[in-house]
Amino acid sequence: MADFDSVGSSSGDSELQEFLMIEKQKAQVNAQIHEFNEICWDKCIGKPGSKLDSATETCLANCVDRFIDTSLLITQRFAQMLQKNSGGM
Repeated sequence: MADFDSVGSSSGDSELQEFLMIEKQKAQVNAQIHEFNEICWDKCIGKPGSKLDSATETCLANCVDRFIDTSLLITQRFAQMLQKNSGGM
């Protein structure tokens, strides 16, 4: 088992960490897409038809835009909070 701790394992660890971070980010994006699909569908789609009318398209576009804006705002606020907390230490 000691053979696995040979030179180069630290580069393997960093590659694994980077891979895991990328996969986690992909999962977060997919979860967010799923969430705003549900929210905007419930808000904008009255009864499904063969095609979307212009009011429904506008509602969906606005809903997604607001969801993205809100997500970005929350992310920025958390980043600011983290920056303040790490700067005070």
